[in-house]
Amino acid sequence: MAFTALVLGIGTTAQAQDAPLPPVSIGAGARTSFVHTEFDDETSDSTDRFLLDSARIYINGSVTKSIKFMFNTEYTGASNEVGILDAAARFEVSDKFNVWAGRFLPPSDRANLYGPYYAHHWGVFSDGVQDGYPFIFQGRADGVMYWGQFDKMKVSAGLFDGPSLAVGGAGDNVLGAARIQFDFWDPENGYYLNGTYYGEKNLLAVGLAGQIQGEDNTAWSADFLLERKVGMGGAYTVEAEWARYHKLGGYPNPAGTPYDTNDGGYVLGSYLFPAMSGAGRFEVLGKYAHARFRGPFPEETQKTSEVNFNYLMKQFNARLMIFFQDFRYDLSETANFWKLGAGLQLQM
Repeated sequence: MAFTALVLGIGTTAQAQDAPLPPVSIGAGARTSFVHTEFDDETSDSTDRFLLDSARIYINGSVTKSIKFMFNTEYTGASNEVGILDAAARFEVSDKFNVWAGRFLPPSDRANLYGPYYAHHWGVFSDGVQDGYPFIFQGRADGVMYWGQFDKMKVSAGLFDGPSLAVGGAGDNVLGAARIQFDFWDPENGYYLNGTYYGEKNLLAVGLAGQIQGEDNTAWSADFLLERKVGMGGAYTVEAEWARYHKLGGYPNPAGTPYDTNDGGYVLGSYLFPAMSGAGRFEVLGKYAHARFRGPFPEETQKTSEVNFNYLMKQFNARLMIFFQDFRYDLSETANFWKLGAGLQLQM
């Protein structure tokens, strides 16, 4: 009897340890567009392009209840190459204690933490301000990070491989990164963020982020998101950011020359109409950004304006975005240009 009880006890323990886990999830996404570009420089001809901007495969699964694995790939249309976007072990014990190791988005600005697929506008990462943090691929870095959520406060901090970072950096030094965010109204669960919630939340969020590598290589940003529900599913949104990149990350000038310091800010506003029209809803959006590039070359200024007219069939999973972008430079006037196009994004 005692032996039988022992066997039954071991079997019960084994069954508890082998409790069914959520199935492995596999998804995909693509962004494709048609873009007409006009240059102020009379020697440059206008262009018309059909582009496959991006294509991704997402794979996520659980090893145990608290140990998970994330593996995502990215096809980049500009280079016609497929790269490893994310490859991270995720130790997620509770809302307050999570440790990730591998390749993923490090603590940085909101724009980096939502990326192009969960951004509110089409023309992301082109204004000289948004997500100028150094990266190895598509905003990612290799390292280890802690993050935790304490009701409406979210904190994260980590250490990342310095030599592999593609933009800026200070040689062989390890890069340190940290972020803190407060959600004064509805909380945003999880580590990654959105540029909008399309009227599903009332948000008032403020975030501060910074990175340092070596003694005098720094980047920091402050970001803000306000979103308020209106009527039967409508919403208005205001997003803003100020960032400064000093010998760490940043954007190059129009000629591709890196500056010592790159700083600036942007503000974005939108209105989502509540009424359905066919399979979706319409949205209008405007954005203005002002960026400066300083030292050791003469100071350059970039002014970027963007207007979107969007048709949302299933939020981030199916949306058509008509966009206009205008780029103006103070010193490099011959580099001025504008774009008009239509972008389609699908995810499953």
